[in-house]
Amino acid sequence: MSEKEFLDLAEATLNTIEEAMDRLNDEDVIDVECKRSGNVLEIEFIDNGSKIIVNSQAPMQELWVAAKSGGFHYKREGGAWINTRDGSELFAALSELASAQGGATVTLV
Repeated sequence: MSEKEFLDLAEATLNTIEEAMDRLNDEDVIDVECKRSGNVLEIEFIDNGSKIIVNSQAPMQELWVAAKSGGFHYKREGGAWINTRDGSELFAALSELASAQGGATVTLV
């Protein structure tokens, strides 16, 4: 994948995550605030101040996630973002991480 293709795909993925979190906030599922700065998406859980940060790493062609439980790297494989260590999928993992940090069941699509 070219760098431009990666950057376009990463941007679309960050937008999808941000839109899903904003929707969950609007539906009173979870109290979060999203902030975007370039290729970095910061998701703050208002009740406890914890954060999940998702950012793109163009040189590695990966999305990186930092959460209370650790740091994770995702590479595009077969149409999905897959964890380079355990094979989990990005949106499923983010759902679990956000549920744990936010104290409510979160499902990102």
